[in-house]
Amino acid sequence: MTVLTTERLILRDWTDDPADLARIYDIYSRPDITRWLAVSPGLPMTDPVQAVERLQFWRDRHAADGGRYGTWAIEVRETSVVAGTALLKPLPGTPETQLTENIETGWHLHPDSWGHGYATEAARALVAREFTAGTPEIYALVSPGNEPSMAVCRRLGMAHVGRRTDWYGGEELETFVLAAPTN
Repeated sequence: MTVLTTERLILRDWTDDPADLARIYDIYSRPDITRWLAVSPGLPMTDPVQAVERLQFWRDRHAADGGRYGTWAIEVRETSVVAGTALLKPLPGTPETQLTENIETGWHLHPDSWGHGYATEAARALVAREFTAGTPEIYALVSPGNEPSMAVCRRLGMAHVGRRTDWYGGEELETFVLAAPTN
């Protein structure tokens, strides 16, 4: 199901289609991606069957969200290639089993899709949609040292508020926030 479209992208549900599962595995088995996702157990993937498990984890996590929150595929309209993942969800607190009122956006792109502005374009669309729903501010949490993701945060107009340990069981993460526009 398509969630959002932008000029160049389609944000849609990940499916159990073999091509989607292969892409999930290709993305999340790469140490150059997963090294920044320390808060995600089971990464990097070492067996393609883990893509099926990850897809089910995402579906279960967002089952009660009515489509408002999710972990979606970012598909490039022109080529139909899935560039990576975009997410929008309530942040897990401390302990991680307890969700907070804070909303997070994030992205995980395949290296073959880096440098095209896809993460910024996808996140900008998700953030705009969430602000329309009434959320007052949206966060992005970045592992220290992940300069490309911090650059995306800055392109989105997010303010860096330092390293914080409020979420993900207390892991220290670079924290960026964007307040909803006032009209």
